[in-house]
Amino acid sequence: MDLTHVAFSDAATRSYLGSPSLTRIPPDAPRYPGAIVLTQDYFGPGCPRNHEDEEHLTTVHRSLDDGRTWRPVTHVANAFWSSVFCHRGALYLLGCSQQYGSIAIRRSDDGGDTWTHPADESCGLLARGGVRREPPSYHCAPVPVLEHEGRLYRAFEDCDPCVWGSGFQSLVISADADSDLLCADSWAISNPIPFDHAWAPAEWGALERPGWLEGNLVAAPDGRLLNILRFNSTPQVDIAAVVTVHDEGRRIEFDPATGFIDFPGGMTKFVIRRDPASGLYLTLSNNNTDPSWPTQRNILSLHASEDLAHWRHVRTLLRDDLAHSWADSVRLTGFQYPDWHFDGEDIIAAVRTAYRGAHNFHDANRITFHRIERFRELL
Repeated sequence: MDLTHVAFSDAATRSYLGSPSLTRIPPDAPRYPGAIVLTQDYFGPGCPRNHEDEEHLTTVHRSLDDGRTWRPVTHVANAFWSSVFCHRGALYLLGCSQQYGSIAIRRSDDGGDTWTHPADESCGLLARGGVRREPPSYHCAPVPVLEHEGRLYRAFEDCDPCVWGSGFQSLVISADADSDLLCADSWAISNPIPFDHAWAPAEWGALERPGWLEGNLVAAPDGRLLNILRFNSTPQVDIAAVVTVHDEGRRIEFDPATGFIDFPGGMTKFVIRRDPASGLYLTLSNNNTDPSWPTQRNILSLHASEDLAHWRHVRTLLRDDLAHSWADSVRLTGFQYPDWHFDGEDIIAAVRTAYRGAHNFHDANRITFHRIERFRELL
């Protein structure tokens, strides 16, 4: 398979590559106009850790030739699970300070070369987390930062109790789009909602650690603001949860009678964006083709929807081409955690890739860049 590599880490290091996010610098920017900036972090027993023994390090990469070649630019300590985005001519990096840490944001005014430091609530520390996984323990992924009716919105979770899956409480943060995004007072934080096991329909049977995480803020066709979340539903597959956002992000609610949808790849992280030309909602996700493997990630596909509730498969983008048995392919290969953007007539994407030499599908040894040319012809 011909892959465009952004980063590689040998599995022997036990330092794995995660959380890819990317954005393009506007063409009128004073530094690196039109460049693509990509961020990723590190996880696993061999990765860099901070004073609380937590994963925390992000690397910034940049491409000056539309993604054909990449070079590392700098490292950012105490930045994890972050989304990189452009806003009002600056780059921002919004995520957690570490694995289960504080909510923090940084700004770069020079195309990613240097970044502000979130020392306190006046310069990027938006919500303080607890010490060593005492609550609050904020969690997220590189999910969209949505600008809607003059405000910015992004999904987070508070993992309380700090148990992966069942401990995640969904929440949303938001700010006036013209405010100082580095000031904590600019941001509102919604009520958190823990997942109640009783909400799962009885016909699903017993679920292993049911819970929601890594939500996507998106404006529905009827104007409602929704947070569509990955749903950990093993042994069920391809389910997402829909939380409704009210009062400019200050209040959220979930209706179990209507809040579950069939969603291709709902068991793993996905990103939803609306195509401004066609009006369709698109996602890149790991649609499950073998329910006997609920955690399958060896296929990545493009899907489309007119209403966010009904999704159709458009094209399979990545599929394992190695000479594995099916069981070994599912076990060893993953094209996962995509972040992507519309780029003229194309889609550009960054993928956390476990391929050819990874310990397993989860512990990715590569970050790869992809371009879907003339994607609207596929719709």
